[in-house]
Amino acid sequence: MERLPELYVLCDTQKPPVRLQRSSCSHDILNFTATLPLPVPSQMLVFSMGDSSGLSNDGKVEVKLEVGGGAVVRMGTLTHEARCFLWEHTSEDDYKSCKSGNGEFSVSMVIHRQVSVKASHQNQERKKRKRLKEEENICPNKGPVKGPVTQQKAKSGKDTALTKMTPGKGNGIISGVPTGRWGHALCPADYQTVILIGGQGARMHFCKDSMWKLNTESKIWSTVEALADGSTPEARTGHTAVFDPESHRIYVFGGSKNQKWFNDVHILDTVAWRWRSVEAQGKVPPLSYHTCSLFRGELFVFGGVFPRPNPEPDGCSDSVYIFDPQHEIWYQPIVLGNKPAARSGHSACLLDRELYIFGGWDTPVCYNDLYLLDLGLMEFSPVEVNGSCPTPRCWHSAASVSSSCFLIHGGYDGNLALNDTYIFNTVTKTWTTLVHNSLPCSPRAGYSMLSLPGVKADGEEHTPNELLIFGGGDNEGQFYSDTVRLQISDILDD
Repeated sequence: MERLPELYVLCDTQKPPVRLQRSSCSHDILNFTATLPLPVPSQMLVFSMGDSSGLSNDGKVEVKLEVGGGAVVRMGTLTHEARCFLWEHTSEDDYKSCKSGNGEFSVSMVIHRQVSVKASHQNQERKKRKRLKEEENICPNKGPVKGPVTQQKAKSGKDTALTKMTPGKGNGIISGVPTGRWGHALCPADYQTVILIGGQGARMHFCKDSMWKLNTESKIWSTVEALADGSTPEARTGHTAVFDPESHRIYVFGGSKNQKWFNDVHILDTVAWRWRSVEAQGKVPPLSYHTCSLFRGELFVFGGVFPRPNPEPDGCSDSVYIFDPQHEIWYQPIVLGNKPAARSGHSACLLDRELYIFGGWDTPVCYNDLYLLDLGLMEFSPVEVNGSCPTPRCWHSAASVSSSCFLIHGGYDGNLALNDTYIFNTVTKTWTTLVHNSLPCSPRAGYSMLSLPGVKADGEEHTPNELLIFGGGDNEGQFYSDTVRLQISDILDD
């Protein structure tokens, strides 16, 4: 029996989706069709469900729209990785020709018969995957930076953040149990727990000890044991992890692993400690080194780098995608204003409903511009900054230090890892250089930084009082496993 997916089209959100029926079959292709009454809707959701193991890894389903009178419009393609998409009219001519007239129109899907691979071919694929695991995971966006770049050297001597801990102040280093890494994700799980997921370490190998939790009161790291309903997130880098205190869930999205890229969503229930993978509706591209922020129960993703060669070599995104966890669907909002250029490796910090996006790069340009996205109005605007800005950088991190200020630290300028620190005041629109002996002196990029406490037990608003920094690397082969924890009041009062 053939193992083929069920094919559907949704034309009206008030009605159930229509399943396509097989209309013809040949040696090479299978045809499926659904006939529907005119007029053609302006948008249609096309998706597949069920077992698709009967198709090879590169199997695809081509989708077309046919209207009486001979008008044919290509709608898109379904694959193993992209099992749904939202179609809408892209030109006025197509729209008129498809919507005019009486009668019926049809949506047809053609499955090119690419059967499951044979055992010998599977062995070759396994060998190929094994070679890929041994290859270096090179960021597809890496390249020379355009224009002058400020290079900063590491300070000589020992790093005080790694050797000094002031009793009662909370400044210093927590013994680093997880292996050194960069490109990981760090997020709170409750008012006293922080979760570490993924990353790469020495010789660019993906970390086998991929998931840890830190008790911020006892300052002890321990491995996480979690059950799974289905698959758990593969090892990856450049992904994001976001905690929703209302649902007590962590959402992991995207990332990359060697030549494999992800647009999957995995949910970790931090009450039952159980993973669940999401078969999300809607369309979102595979992204890595993007940012993801939680606002009013939804995830807002901006930027990131696309996989090669889709949609184009070394392409970065300038789009906003929203994931609605309640309905498990991706959608793109209508965004107003002057949006930032496409980029990856940038930072995003949410203060109230204002999302501040800084830096990042899209080869060969490295940025130091600052943009504001008002999530209430869904409007972008460049921030007119008073005084000098931080130098261009990517692979840094940002964290709030008050209701009107956020901090950035380190990163990579295209030549060297950085170790400088800046605070931006959203009221005065001013950057201020911060120098303090509690901050890490070693240049680092690809680390993670959080404001603590992440959430309170009752879920109320809080003012951050500590910063937590973990890991990163110097882009010269050194990866850090230190956990630096410092009081915000100490660094702001000096």
